[in-house]
Amino acid sequence: MKITRKDFLKILGGSAVAATAGTLARSAASAEPNAATNKAAEPKAAVKRWGMVIDTSKCRESGCDDCIRACRVAHNIPQIPNPKQEIKWIWKEPFENVFPMQQTDYTRQAFKTPLTVLCNHCADPGCVRVCPTKATWKREDDGIVMMDYHRCIGCRYCMAGCPYGSRSFNFVDPRPYVAEINPEYPTRTKGVVEKCNFCEERLAVGKQPACVEACRDKALVFGDLNDENSGIRQVLRERFAVQRKPELGFGPAVFYLL
Repeated sequence: MKITRKDFLKILGGSAVAATAGTLARSAASAEPNAATNKAAEPKAAVKRWGMVIDTSKCRESGCDDCIRACRVAHNIPQIPNPKQEIKWIWKEPFENVFPMQQTDYTRQAFKTPLTVLCNHCADPGCVRVCPTKATWKREDDGIVMMDYHRCIGCRYCMAGCPYGSRSFNFVDPRPYVAEINPEYPTRTKGVVEKCNFCEERLAVGKQPACVEACRDKALVFGDLNDENSGIRQVLRERFAVQRKPELGFGPAVFYLL
């Protein structure tokens, strides 16, 4: 059948009207209130931002390593004699290694004992950016930088991306070097990276991190940085605190009272 130009324009105009009507109907339907839209409109629960404050003066006075031992027991951290194969979650470093840009003759005299260090659980962690398998990631609900030992392929890119030296690589099977295995936490295997997890397994059941709980002098304060009424925020309001290498822009969640 032959279609004239006039007939073609009529058909085209009718199609346009139908399409417009369909669009308006869909818009009206989507504008109607329903359970799904109401749920999406509900405000999200405020997320936490776990952080830690380390009072260096209290650490220097006691000189103990209770926090290190508690972490070791809680997480099956091996004690490998070879320092090049050492696994560290929380440990101590000289002041000049922790704060290289703040080292002076005066600080060297004041800080003769090592400082406690651990993973900084950064706001924008460099380790997460470079991991090719997503074996390390930052939790959105509380800011903890996590590790999935099963996904880790041992490339050690995360170790290169961390400017704090907070990650350790298992060059050997760590399990023979664990004095007494804690069945409540998984052991690791040769060829994977590990680090501090802020004791996320203890936080899940309402407990403080093992290192904080074990600190006899209360030199470690742990809490929610997003909660203005938390103990950690109170300490940060009352005392001057510094972070490690803040100029790098990673946003460490561990603060030091000097």
